[in-house]
Amino acid sequence: MELVSVAAISENLVIGDDGEIPWERLPEDHRQYRARVADDPVILGRRTFDAMRGDLPGRAQVVLSRSDREYSIETAQHASGVEAAIARVRALDAERAYVLGGADIYALFQSHLDRMVLSRVPGEYEGDAFYPEWDREEWSLVSEEGYDGFTLQHWERR
Repeated sequence: MELVSVAAISENLVIGDDGEIPWERLPEDHRQYRARVADDPVILGRRTFDAMRGDLPGRAQVVLSRSDREYSIETAQHASGVEAAIARVRALDAERAYVLGGADIYALFQSHLDRMVLSRVPGEYEGDAFYPEWDREEWSLVSEEGYDGFTLQHWERR
């Protein structure tokens, strides 16, 4: 099974500020992101899950949480940590799962990732949530495609 993180990040690795994205909405990025994760399970933290509750991505949601253990949404499952989340995804017989954040979840899964799909937003932004640094020696940038307002990068672990 392949683990892939998906994130929109600024030049200074900001991914959020007080629960919001600090740059103008990028509809094209939203469309490509939703299409990418639509048929696969996603792994996300409870706060990210709560923020997306009205429009959940993925065919199943594995929610890492220390407090909430049950969800009113049929496709959502609890996991207490990284290994439990990976086991949940394997039980779904999925070929891949997407890690969607927030910042703590990205950091927890960083050493387990096979690929990263990063929407790089130009500029530096103020924020309180950051995508984790990654060792460039361990990763290869395999493709890059320019869009209006962002560049989509595909990274693979060497």
